[in-house]
Amino acid sequence: MSRFALTARFALGLFLVVLLASGVAYAQDPRASLAQKAALQFLALTDKNDAKASWEAAGKQFQKAITPERWKEALNDLRGPLGPTVGRTLLSTRFTDKFPGSSATGEYALLEFRASFAKRTRARETLTVEREADGVWRVIGYSIR
Repeated sequence: MSRFALTARFALGLFLVVLLASGVAYAQDPRASLAQKAALQFLALTDKNDAKASWEAAGKQFQKAITPERWKEALNDLRGPLGPTVGRTLLSTRFTDKFPGSSATGEYALLEFRASFAKRTRARETLTVEREADGVWRVIGYSIR
């Protein structure tokens, strides 16, 4: 095996170790893992432009704030001009006991993703996720800028 091949294998192995180690750090807070999973499941539905399924997967506050029909229009307005999703990277997960703009208290997570789309390579998606009474995290807010 050539020296280049050995060096490349070593670099790849080192990269995988660092990648796996960083995943362990995220997995240590079970709230973060669950909130991120809920956000990514919601985003997967919006990536498919499945307004009905994404509305049904959303939390009660989301469903009270917008009808399924209006959500379909809003999703088309938000995502339609961007084209298909090309990639997405989690930037941050922050927890709070207050929902921004509300006096209600609970368990909330604010997640930010860097996203790229076919027609817009730099975007930031922000999701608010709430841990509802049944213990399940669900998206209650979504925006792109």
